[in-house]
Amino acid sequence: MLLALPLPAAGFTARNGMEAAQVGPTEIAVAFRSGRSDTDYWCAAGDFAQRAMGMPVVTRLWRASPKPRGAGEGIVFTLDPARQAEGAGLSQFGAGPRDGAISLGAAVAGHCQRELPPWRE
Repeated sequence: MLLALPLPAAGFTARNGMEAAQVGPTEIAVAFRSGRSDTDYWCAAGDFAQRAMGMPVVTRLWRASPKPRGAGEGIVFTLDPARQAEGAGLSQFGAGPRDGAISLGAAVAGHCQRELPPWRE
């Protein structure tokens, strides 16, 4: 499975400090990081797809890894709806498709928090 694949040593660092890498034509793996919520992983995948892959903000992002995430495991995301894990999307509110995906723009704008140095929190 894609979760077992190691990320390259010089992987992409998302704006929230998490590491992401492309592991297939439409798949993005976000490495495990202790103490992070699932939305932090969505942020990193969305940021990677936008900045590293050059995808437009309206591109849809699905979770490819089934829930629940195992201890010490990262999460794989996909841009291909056929590769989504059933029932693994985010809860959705408001307008828009209810397909378990969010746009890259929503992943970044809604879930990316800058990591602050400990003395700034």
